[in-house]
Amino acid sequence: MKIISFSHQKKSRWGVVNEGVVLPLNSSQYPTLLSALRAEKLQEIAASANSAARILLDQVEFLPVIPEPGKIFCVGHNYEEHRVETGRDPTRFPLLFMRVGESQAGHQQPILMPAESTQLDYEGEIAVVIGKAGRRIAEADAWNYVAGYSAYNDGSVRDWQKHTLQFTAGKNFTGTGAFGPWMVTRDEIADGEELTLETRLNGRVMQRTTTAAMIFSIPVLIEYISTFTSLQPGDVIVTGTPGGVGAKRVPPVWMKPGDKVEVEVGKVGVLVNSIAADATRF
Repeated sequence: MKIISFSHQKKSRWGVVNEGVVLPLNSSQYPTLLSALRAEKLQEIAASANSAARILLDQVEFLPVIPEPGKIFCVGHNYEEHRVETGRDPTRFPLLFMRVGESQAGHQQPILMPAESTQLDYEGEIAVVIGKAGRRIAEADAWNYVAGYSAYNDGSVRDWQKHTLQFTAGKNFTGTGAFGPWMVTRDEIADGEELTLETRLNGRVMQRTTTAAMIFSIPVLIEYISTFTSLQPGDVIVTGTPGGVGAKRVPPVWMKPGDKVEVEVGKVGVLVNSIAADATRF
């Protein structure tokens, strides 16, 4: 199944995508995809979709797949080509940092270039959505905790990322991380199946790889993260970007207002965003 979070007639909803239409699923008991995941009843609820209430897909505003996840774990330098281009030493353990929900945008929504920087970079990635709570999950059992997969653009404000050795500031500007267009549930992608990942900027291929090139596989990441914290339904693991980021090109390639960036994940779909300037003040 393809499951999306969306807004229609100024109301946030969620539902199943089927041949260009959305079958809404929200109810008073399960108003969001996150609430359905936390109840661990996603398949059961999705089976109750009412085709009579369908909405055309082109009439909805996409939201991030999980608009307000409890935790977003991002994995740095998880492809050898990217590790080499950044000059990072090999490590026995995954490099992790966190994102907050406010830093996300949905499919077809603008990624926001902050007024404080001109160094906005793309990072196409595969996102894993957790479907079952667990702690100290063994690698061999890890697939059973996956609800599904999506595309992610871990947009990076490079100069702010380099202010210190920690990535938090450069990875959490509002609206810089895109997540979508939907989640494809685990039953449609075989456990361990090799998925392709490609990032295009204004139609030009900038990154291309497959999950076979990951340094730390999805089960390894789930085992490692669940060792130090509990994984909860709706938590997200953004599994890393391949080589070819804009910051390491000669000369560097930065995204700018008016650009179009696409992240395509095989068997999932294409996440598409424009770039817009953000000078929001309150």
